[in-house]
Amino acid sequence: MSSLLSATKVSVGDRPLTLAGVVAVARHDAAVRVSAAALAQVRETRALIESLADNPRPHYGISTGFGALATTFIAPERRRQLQASLIRSHAAGTGAEVEREVVRALQLLRLQTLASGRTGVRAEVVEMYADMLNAGITPVVREYGSLGCSGDLAPLAHIALAAMGEGDVRVPGGDVVSAHDALAAASLTPLVLEEKEGLALINGTDGMLGMLLLAAHDFEMLLDTADVAAALSIESQLGTDAVFAADLMALRPHPGQRDAAAHLRSLLAGSGIVASHRDPEVCTRVQDAYSLRCSPQVHGAARDTLAHASTVAARELAAAIDNPVVTPDGRVESNGNFHGAPIGYVLDFLAIAVADVASISERRTDRALDVARNHGLPPFLADEPGVDSGFMIAQYAAAGIVSELKRLAAPASVDSIPSSAMQEDHVSMGWAAGRKLRRALDGLARVLAIEVMVGVRAQQLRAPLEPAPSTGAVADLVRDVSGGPGPDRFLSPEIQAVTEFVVTGAVARAAASALSFAPLKEDS
Repeated sequence: MSSLLSATKVSVGDRPLTLAGVVAVARHDAAVRVSAAALAQVRETRALIESLADNPRPHYGISTGFGALATTFIAPERRRQLQASLIRSHAAGTGAEVEREVVRALQLLRLQTLASGRTGVRAEVVEMYADMLNAGITPVVREYGSLGCSGDLAPLAHIALAAMGEGDVRVPGGDVVSAHDALAAASLTPLVLEEKEGLALINGTDGMLGMLLLAAHDFEMLLDTADVAAALSIESQLGTDAVFAADLMALRPHPGQRDAAAHLRSLLAGSGIVASHRDPEVCTRVQDAYSLRCSPQVHGAARDTLAHASTVAARELAAAIDNPVVTPDGRVESNGNFHGAPIGYVLDFLAIAVADVASISERRTDRALDVARNHGLPPFLADEPGVDSGFMIAQYAAAGIVSELKRLAAPASVDSIPSSAMQEDHVSMGWAAGRKLRRALDGLARVLAIEVMVGVRAQQLRAPLEPAPSTGAVADLVRDVSGGPGPDRFLSPEIQAVTEFVVTGAVARAAASALSFAPLKEDS
């Protein structure tokens, strides 16, 4: 699938980018192409900016300084220096290096805005951003530096700095080289920025939006996987699927809940384990615990939260953000569209949903290991309890992750800290919200992997009762990297291997392959 996506060419400028297009470029190195119509619009807008540059009346970002220095007039002979100084001073990121896929999303999304014709840059700038993406030149961007207002300033400045032939970049193969050398190797000439271009390159929400799009893509797959993990737990803990009936779900018509319940019904269909205790004389329990019975309510609420976040992301993909911005009727206007509040909020909403999906998963795992609650399974699913500890400490790992996810669910977007001599006195912290969401999604994948491992082991201990076809397919997959019941083994490599199955979507696809609908698409 990766080679197929890398052969795809994503068009920029004809229409707003799609989530699939961003993922293809950011994660799978798909090529980009800027439409001829977009370049024509860029040239037309640039002519307007150049006319204003010759105007003796100051125009912000064209013939003035920036931020708190907006009233300082800059003479024409100093304006190239002004633009270069802006980028160099703003490329002040620090901390760990940001992941390659996030940087490529950042590059692509800024390219889309530049190609909109609303920023006033030259066509050469647009083409340089496309050429750098296609050459696999990925600027080194550091984790700290954006407050999520006036754009993701420092991250975007590092991209612009590389386009100027300065700073460090990663090239195909992963080596870090100077931007000057990387551009030369790709036969690209470093940019010399003209009036307005420095601002246009750094005034956008592209970093936080890129992280939102990647997170939305990944969370959708993890929610399908959470349903699979829940089905394994419900089945192997002798739970019932009757509570997921469509007519019961219709009494509370949330679409996410409806879809999660339908998925669980499909996953559990044909289970000999579930069928074995349908008779009231065999099973005297009236109700399952909440972590089993309420799985579609929690997973469904997360799905609805993701749907809202995806709506916000789609609107932002249709935006052209710069300050000042060139309007379609030719005005150059200051504005506040660079504020990251809309994106910051939904990044935080998703972090809450991620934490809660992981929390209910860990509770299902814990029930499976507790001899007082797992309905006939050995303590911790151990082969010889006392000598063997089974999955005791795997649950500790899940619990530790869930505890961290609760901390990561504390919203970044409620914080603000003044900057730029109080000119920028309220900021969104959207970049920080994106950074913590990425860590949260990694934690969720690991918690789900542990639940899948525990569910498969518990299912195996129910033999000779037969599992559902879908959960049985997942058990077959997991057995390739994690053996069946037996004495204790070194668990860490097995957890890591199953986590890889979760992250790549292999667990969700294995379950889907046994159902009537098509399996999920492969990802990495």
